Amino acid sequence: MRCVPELVPIDLHFRGLERAVGCYLIETEAGLALHDCGPTTTIPALKEGLAARGVALQEIDNLLLSHIHLDHGGAAGALVREHPGLQVWVSEIGAPHLLDPTRLERSARRLYGDDLDFWFGELAPVPERNVAVVGDHVLGLDCFATPGHASHHVTYFDPRDGTAYTGDTAGIRILPARYVAPISPPPDIDLDAWHRSLDAIELRGPKRLALTHFGVVTDVWSHLERMRRELFLWATRVRAGSDEEEFVAAAFESIEDEDDETKAAFDNTEAFAQSYLGLRRYWDKLEQRTSSQDEHSGDPDQTRS
Repeated sequence: MRCVPELVPIDLHFRGLERAVGCYLIETEAGLALHDCGPTTTIPALKEGLAARGVALQEIDNLLLSHIHLDHGGAAGALVREHPGLQVWVSEIGAPHLLDPTRLERSARRLYGDDLDFWFGELAPVPERNVAVVGDHVLGLDCFATPGHASHHVTYFDPRDGTAYTGDTAGIRILPARYVAPISPPPDIDLDAWHRSLDAIELRGPKRLALTHFGVVTDVWSHLERMRRELFLWATRVRAGSDEEEFVAAAFESIEDEDDETKAAFDNTEAFAQSYLGLRRYWDKLEQRTSSQDEHSGDPDQTRS
């Protein structure tokens, strides 16, 4: 018997951790959909979670990707190979990387090195016939761009119950913990865009935020405010000259009062160290652009002989 319960994430037990990566089963006007799917290594846990709800993979009609980072969409190709009728929805920017994940894999290997295959598994291409580019509305859900964490990130909003499926844009919060972490890995962090994306989510007046990492937020306004503050704090630390070790130590100090599972979820995923690298890259690129503009912004009248 199929039972789609009150909104609760399917725990994918990524890297053997509780409450690290999840996905959501959604009843849409076009049948069942899955929001995010995790990496290929978590497919067994995904199937177990679906079975607990009386659902088989082949009953899922659509996969709604927030973005194509491997912990969110890495299993898409493998799932389509097993279930050829699965339609994968993704942003226009992300779509080419589903069709040919070569560049995506190369970028991920720079972050994870030899651990990539062990933790994430195969990164299989998705056939073109199975890739659909999102518009303003998808399967009865509103959809809008929310870059910042990633240039290709989108958020889905269900107007029926006020749930916003925010991927990583609203940060990571291992509920019931209160701490919100603005995880910010390379390569395309954009702080200005990220703050605008948080505004765009807030303007929809969501009643709940469904976080991939991990759980359903009901204290929406205070959560978003904490997210904004922490994003500003992290960015300021890096700009002020903190090195990676100092940055990571300060981040861990922020969760020292949280439970052991929350600490483990961060301690075993290199999230803080990668965030330092992403923010450092952001500030370095911004400085390079500013320097380049300064070099070419001289008044022509001042250069005449």
